[in-house]
Amino acid sequence: MTQEEFQKICLKKDLLLDDALLETLSSFSDSEVATQLLEKVKFFLGKKFLTLSVFKKNEAKVNEIIDKNFSEGKINKIELRKKLNISSDPPEFGVHENKVLKKNTPKNSFTPKVLLSPQTTPKKLEVKDFVLFFRNRYNTFKEILESNPSLENLTSINKLSNEKQKISVVGIVTEKKITKNNNLVLEIEDPTGKIKVIINSGKEDLLKEGEDIVLDSVLGFKGTGNNEVLFANEIIFPEANLTERKKSDKEEYALFIGDVHYGSKNFLEKSFLKFIDYLNGNVPDTPESRKIKYLFIVGDLITGVGNYPNQELDLKVPNLETQFANIAALLGKIRKDIQIIISPGNHDCVRLMEPQPLLDEAYAWPLYELENVTLTGNPSLINICEGENFNGFKVLTYHGFSFPYYANTVPKLISDKAMNQPEKIMKFLLKHRHLAPTHTSTQYFPSEKDNLIIREIPDIFVSGHTHKSGVTHFNNILLISVSSWEGFTSYQEKFGNKPDHCKVPMLNLNTRQIKILDFETEEEGIRLYQE
Repeated sequence: MTQEEFQKICLKKDLLLDDALLETLSSFSDSEVATQLLEKVKFFLGKKFLTLSVFKKNEAKVNEIIDKNFSEGKINKIELRKKLNISSDPPEFGVHENKVLKKNTPKNSFTPKVLLSPQTTPKKLEVKDFVLFFRNRYNTFKEILESNPSLENLTSINKLSNEKQKISVVGIVTEKKITKNNNLVLEIEDPTGKIKVIINSGKEDLLKEGEDIVLDSVLGFKGTGNNEVLFANEIIFPEANLTERKKSDKEEYALFIGDVHYGSKNFLEKSFLKFIDYLNGNVPDTPESRKIKYLFIVGDLITGVGNYPNQELDLKVPNLETQFANIAALLGKIRKDIQIIISPGNHDCVRLMEPQPLLDEAYAWPLYELENVTLTGNPSLINICEGENFNGFKVLTYHGFSFPYYANTVPKLISDKAMNQPEKIMKFLLKHRHLAPTHTSTQYFPSEKDNLIIREIPDIFVSGHTHKSGVTHFNNILLISVSSWEGFTSYQEKFGNKPDHCKVPMLNLNTRQIKILDFETEEEGIRLYQE
């Protein structure tokens, strides 16, 4: 490629090079490698005018970029360093949790600990994978339910006799219907067989509870029956419970946001910058802001590309890598003693199948370079605030892609218009102890271990996706649903969404007091409903 051709490429990317660097990089056989290197150096140094001397002066950072982003099969790293006149001895690196960091990166007492961030290895899926997936799901829930003292005389289905008796069984729900007499009839199965469970219409409270039952959930049933039918007197859900609401021994704060949707024309940038000013202690009369230690971002950090029909009409930034680079630049303004924990959502350029992996480094590489950022998959379980005298809070993050299914399927959630009250969906899922119990409620990867089961009970369960702000408790578990930083769109209007904007729950980890901060500017608030 000629120097003139390469210079035109650089100008389109807002890059200026001195003659020496231009001559060096235009000699590369692969111009994509050269421009990728320049863009990453530009981002990290904050300079758009680059020279060979700048590369030499910052050779440690350039070495890091080369070592992390280019394989030996793609370029000759030794030759590249020689051409750039930088040392051929790159720094040592090591893996820390889910990020690549310098080995000497100091850890402070606020560093979050990732307890669960499931990853799956791509493979060709077969029928046996789904069979094993559901069998192991059943066994996990059976073990949970067996500890419930209500399940007396717990028996496998194939061991039931044809004589009427008091029995308890655990099964996965495969069919649900209402008879002409308004009886609820379920078909359940375990690894040994199938049986019908009938809830009589005369048992109004039990029948109402039965409305919460969804297909593929694993439940316990207690009643009277034989090997053909069980007349239920009690339904036992694998409900998540905590005995106490823990409190930290230090006055520190955790904040929760999501659905930022950077790149959208409706991104509320002024409000987001106002939020960053608050985090940095630049808002008068807010001494508590200096005690903020954690910021959770639960998915849809960017708005992505091609997520719904004609999305390109709603995009201000139509390029994925640029979306990630620009939001990373904004997050980079936040003071470094705030730990930022980021998990993906359905807009973030990762697969829709759950569990979702970490953000793709090929596009989201700027986020991997922020020293105070921890990236996790979706869902994830994070421990924060752990110390010598306190074992910390377990925070379960789940973006919430399964929520619309239950809001539009479960009668009680339908009548409550739960997409505008997502905390009710969260209670429902905690009752089933699963983030997406029904097979069709979300796309999922049938790994041997069902990673959407809530095995460890969290102290805090936080979600997004609905763009609605909500805070409540369920069995001593704090539930937080986050609002959005994207203005009201026609796509949301089509589905009857009534989003909240720029509302940030702030949790005092010492007192557990929660305050909802509002960063929606008046100017952007007006714009929301005029467009």
